[in-house]
Amino acid sequence: MDNKTIYALSTVYGKSGVAVIRVSGNNALDVFKYMTKIETLYLKPRYAYFTDIIDSVNKNTLDKALLIYFKSPNSFTGEDIVEIQCHGSKAVLSSVLDSLSNIKNFRLAEAGEFSKRAFYNQKMDLTEAEGLADLIDAETAEQQKYAIRQMEGNLKNLYENWREELLKVYAYMEAYIDFPEEDIPDSIKESNMNTVFKLIKAIDEHLSSSKNSERLREGFRVVVAGPANAGKSSLLNAVVKRNAVIVSDIAGTTRDAVDVNLDIKGYPVIFTDTAGIRKTDDVIEQQGVEIAFEKIKDADLVLAIFDASKDDISIFEDIKKESENKMLYIANRSDSLSFEQCSRFEKQGCLLVSAKYNKGVDELMEKIGNFIGSKFTSGSNLLITRKRYREALLECVDNLKNFNFDKEIELSAEDIRLAARALGKITGRFEVDEILDKIFGSFCIGK
Repeated sequence: MDNKTIYALSTVYGKSGVAVIRVSGNNALDVFKYMTKIETLYLKPRYAYFTDIIDSVNKNTLDKALLIYFKSPNSFTGEDIVEIQCHGSKAVLSSVLDSLSNIKNFRLAEAGEFSKRAFYNQKMDLTEAEGLADLIDAETAEQQKYAIRQMEGNLKNLYENWREELLKVYAYMEAYIDFPEEDIPDSIKESNMNTVFKLIKAIDEHLSSSKNSERLREGFRVVVAGPANAGKSSLLNAVVKRNAVIVSDIAGTTRDAVDVNLDIKGYPVIFTDTAGIRKTDDVIEQQGVEIAFEKIKDADLVLAIFDASKDDISIFEDIKKESENKMLYIANRSDSLSFEQCSRFEKQGCLLVSAKYNKGVDELMEKIGNFIGSKFTSGSNLLITRKRYREALLECVDNLKNFNFDKEIELSAEDIRLAARALGKITGRFEVDEILDKIFGSFCIGK
């Protein structure tokens, strides 16, 4: 990262009433110096200045705008920041950005560079930065809620507290490595082993409770599966309330998996319509059936739909082996059933639906929403929303499980160091100085 002052448009490029251009770096105040007539000597931080914006070279007026100065370190990046709130026409934006490019030591920011500088200046850790990215990308209420919690530092606090406990253990180990003639008291051994045991349990519980949380970013996969002509495509169209896929009475119409995105109770859901499962001599349709089984295997929930007027749930024995505890049986064309037949299917746990007449679809959506919601523990604020978090936590646990006092103390200390480093991979922080602070912090004053 160089020392140049960076600038970029922070709002979407295009026609808008107001646009925000952000400038960050040691020379950010040069915006006032070269593009306004305001003296920088008496600038007030966090005070809005309404002024003419002039070209930094030819001094032509470009716009009338608000400028706000955020003094370091009390800014988003930890550096001096100037925000230009101008009109959002393409002409204004192009001229202001061109003018900024002509100021010495200014350059256009790279993707994510403002947040990167905030990280380097310890204004946020990696989990908070990724929470901010998730908030920007959020499309549903639940994505928004959990992104805000992560951006506020909930995950950082959890992982930093765990790392803090490990650094204390490591400090003890390092101290006894430096003084090998001293035997480690049994009370210290017991205390450290107890700390490690509690951390293993806490991390395992965290991993278990957040098993499905990556789906909050990627989308929960709901696959509509069943025999040909069971009404899969009709059901999907009824769910999304539009003709998303082709519907036909001809068996084998759907030959490939078709994805449709939906928001259910604030959760992002990817509905997948699949080819009808049946034996066929058609090579292309065979490939579609193979893809259907792959989608079923990877699904979070399988909607096993069948024509209730001629089939029952026994036709899903093969699918059931791959999808235990994640199948919802859908008895389609329930409008053609007698009362006794409906009762029999309901006793088998089937949801009665008529995709053609849009009956039972609302209840289906409710069940899907409840199924997804049940994957989260009540009041769970701390979700593992990225694969790299899970991998680092598993690495941490593996090293902690290797820790004991039955081997050379240097090897035991290495187990703790590697475990702490694994947690540091998540937050982006692991400093030798912290360990030294723990060791010497226990000394009395004057030593």
